[in-house]
Amino acid sequence: MKKYAVIVAGGSGLRMGSVLPKQFLLIHNKPVLWYTLHVFLKSYKDIHIILVLPESYYDTGRAICDEMDSFHPIQTITGGNTRFHSVQRGLSMVRDESVVFIHDAVRCLLTPSLIHLCFEETIRFGSAIPCVDSKDSVRILTEKGPQSVKRTDIKLVQTPQTFLSNILLPAYQTVYRDVFTDDASVVEASDHPVHLVEGEVNNIKITTPLDLAIAEELLDPPQTPV
Repeated sequence: MKKYAVIVAGGSGLRMGSVLPKQFLLIHNKPVLWYTLHVFLKSYKDIHIILVLPESYYDTGRAICDEMDSFHPIQTITGGNTRFHSVQRGLSMVRDESVVFIHDAVRCLLTPSLIHLCFEETIRFGSAIPCVDSKDSVRILTEKGPQSVKRTDIKLVQTPQTFLSNILLPAYQTVYRDVFTDDASVVEASDHPVHLVEGEVNNIKITTPLDLAIAEELLDPPQTPV
């Protein structure tokens, strides 16, 4: 079955305290986005990548794509006002029945093993949502005040959230709502249950300077082109 990866790179650098969006910050002289693209290209030779970019940094993102393997051309498109609308725009370029990965560009520490797991589980169950256990105690705010929640009942959701196209594409033919916090919530709103799989502890979302420092420690400097 064909494979598409919609990489969402439309975020800003507000919490990073940087003028440059975090997906373009450098680790070992390569942008965060470069590492994310590299992992997907390494995972499957036949994958089609659709990169959703902020309009004001479109040329910057396009230049990174042009540095990648010329045998794997990357399609690019500008994003929308929210992540939902950016994903929606990326999905407009999916033309075939396929498995579709949707991934945050700033999660550059994922591995090919996780990508393969999400693909295989999606073939079996129609979707694959990587999650990890919460290490912290959790409380939920209610009208009666904060209440404890069993930590074992909590899962921390990651990407790539992966779906069969015949489930995902119809689900995104809807109007945006505040409850759409991720792709799984969009699919669930279309009356499709989602299937959880084991994520990776290191698959962090780079949001703060500390996250960037951790990624720099964990990533090896690039030795050769993709």
